[in-house]
Amino acid sequence: MKIIRVISALGILAMTGIILYAFIYGNFAVEGSKLLSLSWGIVSMVDLYVGFTLFSAWIVFREKSLPVAIIWVFFMMTLGFFTGSLYMFVNTFSSNNDWRKFWLGKHA
Repeated sequence: MKIIRVISALGILAMTGIILYAFIYGNFAVEGSKLLSLSWGIVSMVDLYVGFTLFSAWIVFREKSLPVAIIWVFFMMTLGFFTGSLYMFVNTFSSNNDWRKFWLGKHA
């Protein structure tokens, strides 16, 4: 469980830094339109949201409460793997070092 905790904490730090950098120095309207004008930019966005959707399916599967799952999914779709990293980090503690409970949540 420690390895998941470390990796997810590093993910939180990396995503926090890069999101702050983008908000401070970037212009989403300008840069987003450039990104979506490129074939590989479109591929990257589709790839990203397929990943978000798959990770969100795991969240919905393992959560006890549908409203809680919906909140996590909303933030997953808006903040990406900052949320995914945070979700994994939080659940390393709530699973009490039980890998089955970590992966399966309410189904463990």
